[in-house]
Amino acid sequence: MDSKQPFTCDTTRAPLSQQGLVCTLPIDYDGPRVVANIDGIDVEVAPGTTVLEAAKQVGVKIPTLCAHPDLAIAGVCRMCVVEVEGQRTLQAACAYPITGPLTVRTTSRRIRQARRHILQLIFRKHYGECYACVRNNNCELQSLAKEYGIDEFVFGHPEEPMYDLDLSSYSVHRDMNKCVLCRRCVRTCVDMQEVGVYEAVGRSNWTKIETYLDKPLADVVCINCGQCINRCPTGALRANDPRDEIWEAIDDPTKHVVIQTAPSPRAGIGEVFGLEPGKALTFEMNTALRRCGFDKVFDTNFTADLTIIEEGTELILRLHKALVQGDKDVALPQFTSCSPGWVKYLEHFYPEFIPNLSTAKSPQQMFGSVIKTYYAEKEGIDPADIVTVALMPCSAKKYECNRPEMVDSGYKDIDYGLTTRELGQMIMEAGVWLPDMPKSDFDDPFGTATGSGVIFGATGGVMEAALRSVIELVTGLKVESIYEHADIIPVRGFEGIKYAEITVPQVGPVPDILKGLLDSWDWLNGATLKVAVAHGTANAKKVLDNIKAGGKFADCHFIEFMACPGGCIGGGGQPIPTSPEIRAARAKAIYDEDAAYEIRKSHENPAVLDLYTNFLTDGPCGHQSHKLLHTYYTARGKYIK
Repeated sequence: MDSKQPFTCDTTRAPLSQQGLVCTLPIDYDGPRVVANIDGIDVEVAPGTTVLEAAKQVGVKIPTLCAHPDLAIAGVCRMCVVEVEGQRTLQAACAYPITGPLTVRTTSRRIRQARRHILQLIFRKHYGECYACVRNNNCELQSLAKEYGIDEFVFGHPEEPMYDLDLSSYSVHRDMNKCVLCRRCVRTCVDMQEVGVYEAVGRSNWTKIETYLDKPLADVVCINCGQCINRCPTGALRANDPRDEIWEAIDDPTKHVVIQTAPSPRAGIGEVFGLEPGKALTFEMNTALRRCGFDKVFDTNFTADLTIIEEGTELILRLHKALVQGDKDVALPQFTSCSPGWVKYLEHFYPEFIPNLSTAKSPQQMFGSVIKTYYAEKEGIDPADIVTVALMPCSAKKYECNRPEMVDSGYKDIDYGLTTRELGQMIMEAGVWLPDMPKSDFDDPFGTATGSGVIFGATGGVMEAALRSVIELVTGLKVESIYEHADIIPVRGFEGIKYAEITVPQVGPVPDILKGLLDSWDWLNGATLKVAVAHGTANAKKVLDNIKAGGKFADCHFIEFMACPGGCIGGGGQPIPTSPEIRAARAKAIYDEDAAYEIRKSHENPAVLDLYTNFLTDGPCGHQSHKLLHTYYTARGKYIK
């Protein structure tokens, strides 16, 4: 970096209406610093640090509404106004850079009055009653109103809604009557996800956040990731909530209601009950679910392990066709397909890469197929009477279970997708306090899981789980002999894009589960497997563009993509708020749980092996597994009719 340039600024893709700068200092920055005095406290900061960031460093709280730790600077709400010595008007602390000695006051009569007026002006157009809002007691606007003593509507308050609700999407519902025009959703969708569904349309009092031509969300290129929900400060955005339908099924004695639980909700649901992020409540949650009335509680990690076997086998078959048989039409690198937001992103923006997607269904959908076939037959239950619920950290899973192709069992594979937030509410409705619940295990015949299934919840987890199994199945070596404790560190962490190379040191005895798959495995001897991991669709875009340009990722064999920042632990159905620190705490919780498992590799899961022995008898990627566990995709494009 040029020594004369103390920090670098990358212009965002944000629309001009709220375009700002994202300024990042190099991690090892040791250049000159400047001194700011904030409320009488001196603080040394790097040039370009905002007043808001500097205030945090010395423990001075400044209220915000449009600012978010994941997003670019906007400075549109003005809740964070402060007095800067030498400036005639109040300045937005979130957008005011410190470039030299500075004296700042964060509280005074003038500042307090300005903030109160800003809130009162927001309430002038904010329709709705707090007690009937999904964000009641977890709303940033409500908290600010309490903090600043807003007990009357000085400038008036809407008596009737101005806008119709948009309930078109399977995943995200919109109520623009509650929108405060903070543009967080715009910046999330444009800057962080590189999708661009939202824009601020109109000016001044007539500004509104709209989709393209103000079409319903279901009719635009929304990928259903729900990241906009997680960053909306009010109830303007929420997930499509199926709780009433699930309660109805539970109360129906003719229905057998089962629920599967993904790894990430276990690491996040404690936050709904006031616990610090990173406290896993896996087995307490099992007990609470039975108290709610679910007939069976299953572990999605079972089909996460199943996904690894199917996806890994598919990768080996693709590599054999390309490298041994010389088939130039084989689509490599193979992409993971367990993130429905990522899949829909690819269908819209890069449909030419659909052949690269693994045909393996996500663990959620695999479980639905298995429950309404194998489990129904084993338990003697009519599949028509089984209601399958999937507890997921993801709003896109609601869309996925409603994809028309997800009916390979002869029925809708998964009936309802339930987010972590929604389950927390169900548990409270049942009069249960989750942290106080005794622990209980998952139900058979799917009770057994592995650490590999658990780590699916964090970015890099699918890749690590796959490598643990592929290395052992191909080499005959224990993965611990290559990576200490089977922890494949190169694919872990929150770096946006990760790359690793793993050399196959030898080809070992072929395990029973793969016998008959290939005549010879010698072609893998000494081969170097090139893999990559990307989380957040903005990072996915960088990888895909690199592949199109013939860059280093074009030489990869296998790439994991997740739509959400941090992977599933940062999913659109996880507790609000979210931040890099919160996502890191959740990830640590699931890695700790992985380390505690006796079995940590998918191919050693006895319940999965039993399924192949007794049901999927033609093995991984065989005829029966292809029928139930694999799917196809739709080239949607990004042009709207």
